[in-house]
Amino acid sequence: MISTRGRYAIRVMLDLAKNKTGGYTPLKDIAARQGISKKYLEIIVKEMVAGGLLVGASGKGGGYKLCREPQDYTIGEILERMEGSLNSVACLSAGAAPCPRAMDCETLSLWAEYDKLTHDFFYGKRLSDLLQK
Repeated sequence: MISTRGRYAIRVMLDLAKNKTGGYTPLKDIAARQGISKKYLEIIVKEMVAGGLLVGASGKGGGYKLCREPQDYTIGEILERMEGSLNSVACLSAGAAPCPRAMDCETLSLWAEYDKLTHDFFYGKRLSDLLQK
């Protein structure tokens, strides 16, 4: 399940892309337009800045802006930054300990196929695709 962190991160990115001025957009403006608590958004954008999705500036004229053009962001990278692995089962996550049942697991291929579909779907969608709706 995608959490509010992941969904709100996409909304922030879309808001910044739609309201692009070349300068920084204050978080209070994003919060007001999106109807999301500024306090909660502070936590989300801090993670987005740390992950290289946004750049932030403090002080007068400060706020946030995209680091790249909207077509250069995939929805998958935004979600994985905010959610962590999108894998459906722990044994398929990167860095997972080898599963002792993997050789005999009758459902492993099901989960692997599902994970590939999910990955391909979210990494096949760009932020710019959502702007056109």
